[in-house]
Amino acid sequence: MTPLRGRSARAEMALDIHRCEQFLMHEARLLDEAKFDDWLALFTADGWYWVPSEPNQANPHETVSLIYDDRRLLETRIRRLASPRMYSQEPRSRTSRTVANVTIEDAEGRAATVRSKFVMIEYRREQQRLFAGTAWHRLVQLDGAVRIAWKRVDLVNCDAPLDGITQPF
Repeated sequence: MTPLRGRSARAEMALDIHRCEQFLMHEARLLDEAKFDDWLALFTADGWYWVPSEPNQANPHETVSLIYDDRRLLETRIRRLASPRMYSQEPRSRTSRTVANVTIEDAEGRAATVRSKFVMIEYRREQQRLFAGTAWHRLVQLDGAVRIAWKRVDLVNCDAPLDGITQPF
């Protein structure tokens, strides 16, 4: 075996199921710990985040979405979450996320589309809300680090009346 020249061993690691699972658990932890700037840093410069408002919605342009943020809107969302004047987060939500049933749906080169199931519990103002569904991530490797090119969250109850959603899934 010869050492890799000019590249770290990590840069050469494949996006296998274990690495994808670890990444998704890391993402969930950042969100639960309200480390939103660190969460934003997981996205590529052209990354986007989408929560459809209809089951099986094909794209975010054919009807209104619960959330459809490009990188600029994601940055705005994070600034709002960090603001002490965000009334909808006074007091701040406490959340707990569980990620399970992670599968790689397709992979090519340094990218993979990953499907997982999630449950998020949000507690605020003596009320608890439960969200569940399927998350889709397009993960890519950039300079040895895993990044999110896009994330789609299909809520089980996406077409039900939902009070203001401020916490990312």
